[in-house]
Amino acid sequence: MQEVARPRETWRPPLHSQHFFRFTAQAGRSLYGGCCSHPSEPEIEPMSTVFNFTFVPWFRSVAPYIHMHRGKTFVVGIAGEAIAAGKLQHIAQDLALIQSMGVKIVLVHGFRPQVNEQLRAKGHAAKYSHAMRITDEVALDCAQEAAGQLRYEIEAAFSQGLPNTPMAGSTVRVISGNFITARPVGILDGVDFMHSGMVRKVDVAGITRTLDFGAMVLLSPFGFSPTGEAFNLTMEEVATSVATAMQADKLIFLSEIPGIRIHPDQPESEDNPIDTELPLAAAEKLLATLPNAQNPTDTGFYLQHCVKACKAGVERSHILPFAVDGSLLLEIYVHDGIGTMVIDEKLESLREATGDDVGGILQLIEPFENDGTLVKRSRTEIERDADHYTIIEHDGVIFACAALYPYPEAKTAEMAALTVSPHSQGQGDGEKVLKRIEQRARAAGLQSIFVLTTRTMHWFIKRGFVQVDPDWLPEARKRKYNWDRKSQVLVKKLG
Repeated sequence: MQEVARPRETWRPPLHSQHFFRFTAQAGRSLYGGCCSHPSEPEIEPMSTVFNFTFVPWFRSVAPYIHMHRGKTFVVGIAGEAIAAGKLQHIAQDLALIQSMGVKIVLVHGFRPQVNEQLRAKGHAAKYSHAMRITDEVALDCAQEAAGQLRYEIEAAFSQGLPNTPMAGSTVRVISGNFITARPVGILDGVDFMHSGMVRKVDVAGITRTLDFGAMVLLSPFGFSPTGEAFNLTMEEVATSVATAMQADKLIFLSEIPGIRIHPDQPESEDNPIDTELPLAAAEKLLATLPNAQNPTDTGFYLQHCVKACKAGVERSHILPFAVDGSLLLEIYVHDGIGTMVIDEKLESLREATGDDVGGILQLIEPFENDGTLVKRSRTEIERDADHYTIIEHDGVIFACAALYPYPEAKTAEMAALTVSPHSQGQGDGEKVLKRIEQRARAAGLQSIFVLTTRTMHWFIKRGFVQVDPDWLPEARKRKYNWDRKSQVLVKKLG
């Protein structure tokens, strides 16, 4: 296999972001003064050396994601609960950092808990139906007050260019305006929603001009009718409508939930982690099995908006936990991410092979067999094992493939012949095939996959594989191991 594909979008750094910055601070003290070691203490390696050794490969590995996202447009929806939980300052710092790397950001804030707090202060009960607020005159006044206060807090958070913080030296212009035209929800199933509204139109041209000016666009969940009537909207619908209208590159929700688990109906556990990448077709299938979402903590609440956005042309939608510090950075600039990404990957081109695909597979892998990157396979062998292969095909041409050979007795499987056409490298095809192979192995109840490679070790290591001794191999595979070829064995554990 040759070096393939751009990253998923999001490499995992060797240190968690918080630990990394604490580490750099310690390194700074060792470089510029502070405490000196006591003569009786054992001599240790200078922190500057350790810091350099860690920082340089870390920064080089992040660079591809910086290049990838430069000039892209992200719509970020922040739940009002995140602001109520005191997360605004760190979120603002991360958004400022992301913008400084060339990303255009439209920020949509929610205000559900803030409005409810205002209502409680006035002795007025919050009323909901169909997962939307029923906005009477009192609730509308509370929503306007909450929106004004939150807009002030958000603008202030982006104005704190304090020394020794991520905002130091930054200049973030935050511009808001009447970019949303709304219409009333009206009466649904006999329920009058009064001043609750839905998005009628998005001023794409106005938002685009503002972003091109270099500013961040801030939107409150409010809209106005052509006659000037105000309507209370939901953050989720505003963010989804804006992302769809602008054909944004990403829609990101900073939410109360950590994402969608591999088994959504089962509790959190080591065997039930967050599904970091959910194909659109699988997301639609899951959504159809879930009850109608009423609360933000329901599995389908944010997922329905992610699916709607992807179906309307937004290639990637994300659900992230605001409770995790730096979740935006971890999702955007780390390979595996931290939340769930719903992706419209055009599944009709990513599928399991049939006997009719053997010729295309042979044509794809033959050049890599000739230069020694891949072990040579006969047509008979590929025909026999066609159902083991996953391929990416477009207009009858196969651009990528990989085979999965299970060893059930060892709860593992070999991924073999991972190949991407030179004509499509850099488009993420290698990532897509790897993800599908992982899904197939996981569905078969396997706990890991392994590869044998002589030239592309680092590509796999960046994607979660670790090197092991050939003696690790299942007995059946070990008997076929070519000791003269000296292939390196790499293993990835599956969640």
